[in-house]
Amino acid sequence: MKISIELQLSPLKNDYESHIIDFIKQLRASEFKVLENPLSTQIYGDFDKVMPFLTQEIKRAFTGLDIAVLQMKLVKTDRSDYEPHF
Repeated sequence: MKISIELQLSPLKNDYESHIIDFIKQLRASEFKVLENPLSTQIYGDFDKVMPFLTQEIKRAFTGLDIAVLQMKLVKTDRSDYEPHF
């Protein structure tokens, strides 16, 4: 099953940018399609492959942080080709 996931990592510390950049770089280095905008990062792929990968990368990102919030939205379809029609 194909899924689309929107991620927003928010480290609660002063030097938050480097942690967000590291997290995004790990997503980019994966086999999955990754798109970014100023507010979030989207990753697209097969559920059974993406979810174990994300579990590993979220744990890695959280290991270097005392406090962080990760918001995640999952959609049961591949929306990577979405374009607004307005």
